[in-house]
Amino acid sequence: MLRSPRKQKLTVRCFSSSRIRASGTVSVEVTPELGSDEKVSNSTSILACPICYALLIRNAEMGSTAQCLTCKKSYSKNEVFHDLTIVSGAKTYGEVKPLSTELFRSSLVSFLYERGWRQSFIWGGFPGPDKELDMAQTYLEPTGSGILVDASCGSGLFARRFAKTEMYSRVIAMDFSENMLRQCYEFMEQDALPKEKLTLVRADISRLPFPSNSIDAVHAGAALHCWPSPSTAVAEICRVLRPGGVFVATTFVLDGIPVVPPVLKASRQYLAQISSTHYFFARELEDLCETCGLVDFKSVRNRTFIMLSAKKPS
Repeated sequence: MLRSPRKQKLTVRCFSSSRIRASGTVSVEVTPELGSDEKVSNSTSILACPICYALLIRNAEMGSTAQCLTCKKSYSKNEVFHDLTIVSGAKTYGEVKPLSTELFRSSLVSFLYERGWRQSFIWGGFPGPDKELDMAQTYLEPTGSGILVDASCGSGLFARRFAKTEMYSRVIAMDFSENMLRQCYEFMEQDALPKEKLTLVRADISRLPFPSNSIDAVHAGAALHCWPSPSTAVAEICRVLRPGGVFVATTFVLDGIPVVPPVLKASRQYLAQISSTHYFFARELEDLCETCGLVDFKSVRNRTFIMLSAKKPS
């Protein structure tokens, strides 16, 4: 709670991090810097500050800008997405991400992703989006009616499908690429998918903008191998999952390639440095999940394709 000589009590609608499925009315105290006549119109519910993880609120006089009352930092929202990266709003400071991250921020790759790029994964054993969705749903079924985050959603290939199932009370499409999120928005309009069905958020996978124990399920389709630090990302996913929450992901595995694995194992460090892509062996993924606090690891494989699931302990 913020402390100052003079405080105002404002009533906002927000989600409790301990009982995330039920919304409630709570009182929060704000400092005079916000202005005595300002009113909080509503909260951003589950969205939180990526610095301190406090829930964000939206002020009526700030338009689409959301604010963290703890850090006093504001986060913008344009017509497409909430920008909840740590450097949101920076004027001159910028960060260069690894090649695998910057590649997907380009407008060309974002445009091509659902126009041939993702379809090419069939060569590695990926069964295709519709089949992958059905497979994921078998693992995600216990989390139905909760909140699902599609991490590194790309152009929303799966986020849109999850939203259409109406299985979840809320679906959040999250990616670091601004252009991928714009593509997702365009596809939503083409599909006539109502905006309230899908919330688009720009965020860093290593600093998820959600409170701890607040998310029912996290899905990451063909993304884990592109994350700069898979261990940091999976640990963050474990943090935001509620007890019993489920993580489902697909990626490529080296031991599905019909070549000599020891050669790949010896050379993958150098390959990763060049391409900024992580190359996994199947057994490493189970170890990764367990190391980051997840349990009940399951997986299904087809050549280089693997779908895995793991849970946060209840």
